[in-house]
Amino acid sequence: MSREYHQTKYAPPPGAADLLLIRHGRTEAARPGVSFPMVDGHGDPALHPEGEEQAVRVGERLKGETLAAIYVTTLRRTHQTAAPLAAHLGLVPVVEADLREVRLGDWDDGSYRIKAAEGAPEIKRALEEQEWGHIPNAETTAILHERVRRGLLNIAARHADQRVAVVVHGGVIGAAMAIASGAQAFHFNGAENGSISRIVIQGETMWAKSFNDCAHLL
Repeated sequence: MSREYHQTKYAPPPGAADLLLIRHGRTEAARPGVSFPMVDGHGDPALHPEGEEQAVRVGERLKGETLAAIYVTTLRRTHQTAAPLAAHLGLVPVVEADLREVRLGDWDDGSYRIKAAEGAPEIKRALEEQEWGHIPNAETTAILHERVRRGLLNIAARHADQRVAVVVHGGVIGAAMAIASGAQAFHFNGAENGSISRIVIQGETMWAKSFNDCAHLL
């Protein structure tokens, strides 16, 4: 009888870290004349009840995974989203400040959403040119990518041959996936709330493995 050779299942290379990038759940709405609370220049809205349910579903989806750690950012929506999974696994989330959301300058208090709905020319230009810096006093795309890369490499350096969950933001996932894949800067913007994406990091090399998995949210 001849030997059989089947397709192999992907496994990260030796010494690599396997990062599950989870976008936080849906947050409370922006309202004209009412500013979000601010933390270090970033708007800090809480989760909407729908976002709380998304967090529960993330926890159910990943509670059977062997995760070495859970990372969050300085903003409370990531802590709230991580909480159900952390409770399942008995882990205390660790803050990685470099993975906080893109800083939107003068519009980070909730104004960005209102300006976007109104078709503000600054936002149109930012999207067309893939440059956050066109928003008044916002950080540039280059600065965002620099700190996101630094934050990802910091986590990876601590978790060789391990899988971790990293609860972050839509702009950060977009940046991370663009860095890992070599795609245009805004190509992966728009990950759904509560979605799971995946990158693998070995040394300073990154691979984009999956994007915007929402099966647990359906």
